[in-house]
Amino acid sequence: MSTLADTFLADLEDLSDASEQEEEPREEAADDDMAEDEAAGVPTFDTLDAVAHLQHSERYRSVMQRVHASLEDGPHADGVGTSWTGPSEEDPAYRLLVDCNQLAVDIDAEIALVHGFMRDRYRGKFPELESLVHHAVDYARVVRAIGNEMDLTLVDLEDILPQATIMVVSVTASTTSGKPLSDEELAKVTGGADMVLALDKDKAAILRLVQLRMHRIAPNLSSAVGTEIAAQLMGVAGGLPQLSKMPACNIQVLGAKKRTLAGFSAAAVQPHQGFVSACDVVQGTPPALRGRAIRLVAGKCALLARMDAYAQDPSGSVGASMKEDMQKKIEKWQEPPPAKQARVLPAPDAEIKKRRGGRRARKYKERYGLTDTKKAANRVNFNQPEEEFIDGDDVIGLGVLGKEGSGRLRMQAQAQRQKLSAKSAKKFAKRAYGGAAGAVNGLSSSLAFTPIQGIELENPNARLGQDLDKRDGTESYFSEYSGFRSIRQPPK
Repeated sequence: MSTLADTFLADLEDLSDASEQEEEPREEAADDDMAEDEAAGVPTFDTLDAVAHLQHSERYRSVMQRVHASLEDGPHADGVGTSWTGPSEEDPAYRLLVDCNQLAVDIDAEIALVHGFMRDRYRGKFPELESLVHHAVDYARVVRAIGNEMDLTLVDLEDILPQATIMVVSVTASTTSGKPLSDEELAKVTGGADMVLALDKDKAAILRLVQLRMHRIAPNLSSAVGTEIAAQLMGVAGGLPQLSKMPACNIQVLGAKKRTLAGFSAAAVQPHQGFVSACDVVQGTPPALRGRAIRLVAGKCALLARMDAYAQDPSGSVGASMKEDMQKKIEKWQEPPPAKQARVLPAPDAEIKKRRGGRRARKYKERYGLTDTKKAANRVNFNQPEEEFIDGDDVIGLGVLGKEGSGRLRMQAQAQRQKLSAKSAKKFAKRAYGGAAGAVNGLSSSLAFTPIQGIELENPNARLGQDLDKRDGTESYFSEYSGFRSIRQPPK
């Protein structure tokens, strides 16, 4: 009797046989599709010439011929390096640098294409090598050195890779599942490696020429960020005048590569980092401040490009001074904040000093301080109940009011200790009933009783020396001194 495990094993064997039978028609169909594409004239990218076209172009040959001639014959070859008095766009040195920058960008793209072609072909021999050696030029050198050799102990890689990487490559090659390539496939891979190395050599010659000529084309920009980065910025922008017209926010992202990580985290990817992020000022900045440093350098590059476009400072001293200012500013960012000053501790067991005093403070307290009645209402005697009264919904306690003295709720008013000013005293005296200084009694009348005349009319203010008839006419309308200020005469 068969068990459940035996049944599962039999099903797996049937599935494996069916998959093997299906693989053969698929391979035959793929070969038929490739043959149809070749017959129809569709490129299959099976050869190196179908992938790489840059080295066979006329522009590449002419530019590289001028570059080699300029490097061999000196700084005055073909008018390059001589003094130019016309527009900067027509300067031979300027035009050669623009062509070199554009060609350098095309060389990078061509190296990437050839690198992909090599990986696809060499994956059958050593599939793990592309994950161990990422740089295209190093990968091409390693492929040239290894070839079809299966034992890497016989291959010398010391001049190509670091010692740690050599050890990892050797251990991985001993356990790889790859097989030696055919002579035709190995020739394709070797030809791709030779092309990558040739393109890299031409790019190095272009960069060497650019570094020699950029100090005359853009002296200030080269002094600030370096000749290589200045050449890259100028090449991507399309020239120095075009670079001078760009804002700093666009210069900051020139040369930035958008990385799309399928399914991986983008936390380590720092956006908005182009050619400017590779200069010495930014690389010497801590990672936490590199974003601010990139914005700072991009702003200075915009200013220096405008100066170089109009040849305002051919010596490049302004660019050098701006670089020093940027470095000082970044060093200022890194300074720690000032330490907190240790405050002196107060004297122990010392009396609390009153912060306010003097005659003005005493007068303020006398005027706005608590009255004796309020103090008594706030005070409660020990073991004695206080009297209370209800005011609406509130119950208000009277404290010790009515517990001391005569037993009345009213306290004896104390004499006012505050001395009033002369003006205030006169004001209060006038308001007082029956007081002096011109105060008039409320019972005073214009009728006067005399023993001789009996009842007679009189002016009560006349007795106080305030006769209205003798005052100014503006104070009393019916005074004899009042009258019109101007009289219009009738026409004659």
